[in-house]
Amino acid sequence: MDGPASEAMERVPGAILFMCGMNAIRSPMAEALARSMLPKGIYIASAGVRKGEQDPFVEAVLSEVGLTSPKRLPQTLEELEDDFFDLIVTLTPEAHHRALELTRSSAVDVIYWPTPDPTATTGTRDQILDAYREVRDYLSGLIASRLAQRGRP
Repeated sequence: MDGPASEAMERVPGAILFMCGMNAIRSPMAEALARSMLPKGIYIASAGVRKGEQDPFVEAVLSEVGLTSPKRLPQTLEELEDDFFDLIVTLTPEAHHRALELTRSSAVDVIYWPTPDPTATTGTRDQILDAYREVRDYLSGLIASRLAQRGRP
């Protein structure tokens, strides 16, 4: 890809929003991971299309890698303190459609990272935790390869 779009994708964004359905699992996990992996000057937030409830498995799998989830309740887009972002990363189809709808007339990059829903997993506590770990590791890999590398020679 050449031109302004590819240049925009190569710059380090100043503000990133991670979006999912309920801001309960995937987007807060991505927010915590990105805060630990990206430069401190980048504003990073997360929100959901709807408001969900905090998920204790998120805190469990983040603590395994020395992180904690955002110290607030899940929030919707309307509840965000700041609504200007250079990049919106959507993690569910519903969030992607909503982000595209909201940014139709804005100069905001919206990218979609289809991310599995760990709540679809059934079984023992360990099997469920494994599903959450897979999501954590998947998001960590994407952040490392697609965001942490931006702007580096």
